[in-house]
Amino acid sequence: MNRTTVNAAVKTLECFLAIVVCGCLSAGSDAASSVATGPASRPEPPGQLVDLGGHKLHVNCTGKGNPVVIVENGLGDFSFDWILVQNRVAQFTRVCTYDRAGYAWSDRGPQPRTFAQINLELHDALAKLGEQPPFVLVGHSYGGPVVRNFALTYSQQVAGMVQVDAAFEGERVGIGGKATMRLGSDAKATAIPLSREEMKSSDKAVPAQASLAPGSPQTQQPLDAMYNVLPPREQKLQLWAQDLPEINDAEDSQRAWSGEYFAKWLAQPQAGVLGAIPLIVLTRAEGGYSDGLDVPAAQLEKERKDGQAGLVQLSTNAKQIILQCGHNMDLEAPAEVAAAIRHVVEAVRKGGKL
Repeated sequence: MNRTTVNAAVKTLECFLAIVVCGCLSAGSDAASSVATGPASRPEPPGQLVDLGGHKLHVNCTGKGNPVVIVENGLGDFSFDWILVQNRVAQFTRVCTYDRAGYAWSDRGPQPRTFAQINLELHDALAKLGEQPPFVLVGHSYGGPVVRNFALTYSQQVAGMVQVDAAFEGERVGIGGKATMRLGSDAKATAIPLSREEMKSSDKAVPAQASLAPGSPQTQQPLDAMYNVLPPREQKLQLWAQDLPEINDAEDSQRAWSGEYFAKWLAQPQAGVLGAIPLIVLTRAEGGYSDGLDVPAAQLEKERKDGQAGLVQLSTNAKQIILQCGHNMDLEAPAEVAAAIRHVVEAVRKGGKL
């Protein structure tokens, strides 16, 4: 499977294992036909590269004001995919998007890629940049549970949250053929390693896919049609970033360890664990399931809606908003996503009540 196909697949909430339950767009675009992926062709980052002691993280902050909004991407997504939302949010407060370790300009980071490891790197990068908490966290898809864990770990640094069609524990995903599994059922009850900034020699190992010489061109696949809404510059960045070999290694580790967190959350009541922070849960109106799996489409849809409703229960100060769009809300409904962020930001400024 080529990188473009994988990137399109993971854009849906049901693709944590890179298997698509519902259809994804696959039409091409004329934005660019070929991009060399070696260091010589590396475009200038729009943000800053923050040195975390052996590896750097790319963070792009724009706008002014408090609270600062922090965006955590879904699998296969990059900081610049959020440009349509970021430009809107920057008009009323400061907002930071970033690339997780192994994505775009960010170096490979310490392994394994657990929620805790990702949280630590973001926390430390924001501190080094001087971005002042408490923050409003925005998590899309895989990024939803990642920011949940950030809030549980650094509760005093989180003032509000927006879950953008986020993944949830127990969500059923396709694993090939007609088979499905629930997120968390694959957990091995393995102790989650302590997070760290220090890089070991094994962390720096070059992935097997990275066999091309610097500057060697690869055959570039057409840009997926979902990105046609992005400005030309961001479309070209997408073509460059999606073919970098490091992302595959990072995402394999992210998927492998996410089940440990989902299993833990399934085992314990989660209602109210975020206290009374303002929380908005954005949910797509239709799941887009079809029959032919080992679970009927109607059951999949009911479980999805129940799971999204469960996310609302994480805070005693929360509301759910149903959007008439697909899973890729940052691309399909940027105005509505920005409006939800603004609602939470204003609630924080006024004392916390939505």
